[in-house]
Amino acid sequence: MPDQTPHDDRPAPSADQGGDRSEQPPLPSPRPAPPGRASSSGAQAGAESEASNGGTATKTASAGDTKTGDTKTGDTKTGDTETGRTETGGDAEPDSGSESGDEAESAPAAPAPAQAARPGADGADGSAALPDPVTDVAVRRREAGADEKAPFGRPGRPLRQAHPFVFGFTGALGVLTAWLLVQAVINVRQVLVLIVVSMFLAVGLNPAVEALQRGRLPRGAAVGLVFLGVVLVFVGVGFAVVPPVTNEVSKFVDHVPTYISQLQSNRQIQEWDRRYQLLEKVQEAVTNPSFGQGAAGGLVGAGRVVVSGAFSTLTVLILTLYFLGSLPTIKSFFYRLAPRSRRARVALLGDEILARIGGYVAGTVMVALIAGTAAYIFLSIVGVPFALPLAITVAFTALIPLVGATIGAVLVSVVAFFDGLGTGIACVVFFVVYQQVENYLIHPRIMKRAVDVPPAVTIIAALIGGTLLGFVGALLAIPTAAAVALILREVILPRQESL
Repeated sequence: MPDQTPHDDRPAPSADQGGDRSEQPPLPSPRPAPPGRASSSGAQAGAESEASNGGTATKTASAGDTKTGDTKTGDTKTGDTETGRTETGGDAEPDSGSESGDEAESAPAAPAPAQAARPGADGADGSAALPDPVTDVAVRRREAGADEKAPFGRPGRPLRQAHPFVFGFTGALGVLTAWLLVQAVINVRQVLVLIVVSMFLAVGLNPAVEALQRGRLPRGAAVGLVFLGVVLVFVGVGFAVVPPVTNEVSKFVDHVPTYISQLQSNRQIQEWDRRYQLLEKVQEAVTNPSFGQGAAGGLVGAGRVVVSGAFSTLTVLILTLYFLGSLPTIKSFFYRLAPRSRRARVALLGDEILARIGGYVAGTVMVALIAGTAAYIFLSIVGVPFALPLAITVAFTALIPLVGATIGAVLVSVVAFFDGLGTGIACVVFFVVYQQVENYLIHPRIMKRAVDVPPAVTIIAALIGGTLLGFVGALLAIPTAAAVALILREVILPRQESL
């Protein structure tokens, strides 16, 4: 029987004409295709078809069905695989002469670009290495993305906050900043003390200024009157203390030869001189050259102390005047640092703290004034010399919490003993009795209205403040304790109760 198998007389299409590409050898791929993308061998294996049931030839994909970089032929989409449909400008139905999945051909996948060779190394196919941006300026600008707006290139991604370098650098910078701040505070501690004392005095004098303002006096005039009163107090103290001290020093210098002759004629001194050669040793010490140098150094040191004290006093007065005049502005500035929702409460608490500080200063001055007045009256009655300077000394030492009154009483009693044994004993009895009256009657009634601090807290605060800053610390300790007690009572304790 003759062979009835139909023969295809058409010439075999070439590869350029979209013929059967399944017969062509696959193109070599320089690297494996990434996951999710069809490889060239897989595309070819899926594109091969065989003639079936009647010798129907498969149709080759038209030129419009192939896209560069996103190739789609038949049922295969190279690089972004889609199966089950053929795109020819839209979703087209399969041709009647072809069957789904029978003999669909697929164009070979475009070869993946070879991985860029590292600078200084040969490529995989033996090609020359890429230019190094270190040596080639053009490559450097191109890789950095330099242009007119960014002549040095685009900045890279910032380092993460958890990067070890960022963490270590931030920690080291914080430690260095803290150390510099501590050193700065240590270097300017004297200036800071003067500022704190000036602010303390300004707050203490503010109630007097506000009292004058309530009398319809402008604040500037009220500040001027109060400050004038403070200056007059200092001037009065100077006139009361300096002339008597100067006179006594002059009298002592004039009577030095008399005192020496009296010592030489004293029997007890003569006995000690025979045993220990006291006068000879004193004469050797006086005639020694180092004695003159030490005396000169002592005089220079005393002069420095006097000049430093005068400068500090002048600085405190000037700062007090400035703070007293601008106290409302300073308060408003610090109140504005608080959040708007809490500013009213912060202002009320701040006004109360300032009022307590002012009350403490006024109360302390009142207690000192009473002590000085009582001492002056008693010393004048007893006939102790220099009654006014001694009374002023008692008043100033009474400003020191806890131990100030005792210091003043000891100094006055020692001077009184030089006047006579009976006078000294009378001074000791007087100050002992007055201390009891002050501790149990005067001081509690005045300070109760001013600061309202328990006695134990007062003692502890004064001890801590005196240890840290001396006289200034002891003076500031009690109003500071009053402020802390107010904050604890009004802020901390209610918050603890609400938890």
